[in-house]
Amino acid sequence: MWKFLLLGVLFRGTLAQETETDGQAFVDEYDAKVGVLWNENGKAAWEYYTNITDHNLEVMTNSSLKMAEFDKEIAANASKFDYKSFSNETLKRLFTKIVNIGFAATNDSDQLKAISNLEADLTGIYSKGEVCLESKGCLQLEPGLTDIITNSRDYNELLAVWKGWRDASGKLMRNKYTDFVKAMNAAIKFSDFNDTGEYWRSWYETPTFEQDVKTLFEELEPLYVELHAYVRKRLKQKYGKEMFPESGHIPAHLFGNMWAQQWSNIYDLLVPFPDASSMDITSKMIEQNYNVTHMYRVAEDFFMSIGMEKMTDEFWQNSMLVKPDDRDVVCHASAWDFYDGKDFRIKQCTSVTEDQLLTVHHEMGHIVYFQNYRDQPRLFRGGANPGFHEGMADIVSLSFQTPEHMHVIGLLDNVPNDADSDINFLLKMALDKVAFLPFGYLIDQWRWSVFRGETNSSNYNQHWWDLRCRYQGISPPVQRTEQDFDPGAKYHIPGNTPYIRYFVSFVVQFQWHKALCEVAGNTKPLHRCDIYKNTDAGDKLREMLMMGSSKQWQDAMEAITGQRLMSAKPLVEYFDPLLKWLKEQNKEDNTGWSASCPSVIPTPQPLSAGSTLEFVSITCFVLCAVFAFLNTN
Repeated sequence: MWKFLLLGVLFRGTLAQETETDGQAFVDEYDAKVGVLWNENGKAAWEYYTNITDHNLEVMTNSSLKMAEFDKEIAANASKFDYKSFSNETLKRLFTKIVNIGFAATNDSDQLKAISNLEADLTGIYSKGEVCLESKGCLQLEPGLTDIITNSRDYNELLAVWKGWRDASGKLMRNKYTDFVKAMNAAIKFSDFNDTGEYWRSWYETPTFEQDVKTLFEELEPLYVELHAYVRKRLKQKYGKEMFPESGHIPAHLFGNMWAQQWSNIYDLLVPFPDASSMDITSKMIEQNYNVTHMYRVAEDFFMSIGMEKMTDEFWQNSMLVKPDDRDVVCHASAWDFYDGKDFRIKQCTSVTEDQLLTVHHEMGHIVYFQNYRDQPRLFRGGANPGFHEGMADIVSLSFQTPEHMHVIGLLDNVPNDADSDINFLLKMALDKVAFLPFGYLIDQWRWSVFRGETNSSNYNQHWWDLRCRYQGISPPVQRTEQDFDPGAKYHIPGNTPYIRYFVSFVVQFQWHKALCEVAGNTKPLHRCDIYKNTDAGDKLREMLMMGSSKQWQDAMEAITGQRLMSAKPLVEYFDPLLKWLKEQNKEDNTGWSASCPSVIPTPQPLSAGSTLEFVSITCFVLCAVFAFLNTN
């Protein structure tokens, strides 16, 4: 047992009779101890994610079990206090967070170990997956497969990479993921939740949350439908209409993104006015000899210009900013807080591209949030809700990507002011911000259904594609079966990261952008506002960031916008000029698509020997046959 005041207080009598002063002493000592444990736990996880070995997995698992034991001990002691009758709302909120310990409440330590090991196994499969292409050798997701899916315009090569990655990742996870869900659902019942999805949604402290995000999506769907129709028409011109199903869906491998979640990588195929000004930021970066460190310094400069702190020395010393050559790592970009007020890190396999520069700003946005709430009790060192942290990470992109800002930092020669260039810019932004909306919404629609038991191993893939066909209007480019597990090809499924936070973030970042632009005295259209070097806007943003999760998210929203609800209106306002233009472009075409996946999937012409479609995923060379056998018997 943990020998300090947290347990010692048990021996002083009935805790229900203890004063709020005693309660404050309890949480103060808890805060000091949990800081040490979170730091140790974070470092153990960091070692594994930046060096995937069996030894580091064992260390990380043992650290997680130690943390769970601590959480359970402290929650039991905290629950002895009559904290719900405390008059101090902050103290009451701290106790509520202490006693709500999630999976750690289970009475089965083997169950916790299974959860930890299964998650590590799943992310390990994802991180080590390779696809072998006859013309390019064996490639992992980062950077090899991503480079091809981003830059290739060869239908068959894209198909080979798309299918190959799903064979090398998700297909190998199916059985383990079923076990993972069962273990999590069994453990979370000890915290009085019906399933893991209900637990995740509780973080938003809003009983109507599920309906609220549904309403937001429905408000934004008309904008997406118009964008989809325009993109479909242009892609048919590129690849031929015979490669598109009659149902109105777009084959999922044609978007320049492994998951068709954002489409800006195919902007060259979609640009409305090729003769008008258009930004090719990657070429400018290469021309100016950008390197990875320079990219992070550019992001740091933006945040410092609005009054935020510089990155700490520990950040530069401890972060993993490029992919190492000597070991396996989890390349998926992430920001890390080690809860000592100074050790903040980014893990990213960075390459010199515009897309990666945006990711650098995104991850550093998380670090800035960490820095601003670091004086809060450790239980309050988090976003007001999970979507707030992602919104903060993305809000800078709405300023950073403007032509005005690109010109200021030397990545655009001139600032265009004509209408055609404006549409070019708005379309490029929509390919990121609007294209993402249904994807951000549907990921957890699928996962909540799995956690509820409505979707199970007999129809994992069917329901996945039912949602993607229905909400995104995309379809699989080759036949999919229940031998496949396409959800697992997206990191956040094996990595067990809730995803609705990203949908929330794409809504609230526009609310915040509008509010900050008003503070900055912006007189331009919302989509051309840049808060760079405006400390008044930075001060308003900091007011919200410093709150952490000490208040409910509605209070944090009010601090920055004056409103207490999420609203889609600023996002719609931002893209209103584009929406009008898209409607004009689509007026002669049918918009929308069938709610069901196409019954017939177009197939490419037979390929000659040596074509890029002839590939094998080496990680599943033998195992795929084994898994196929297990799944059919």
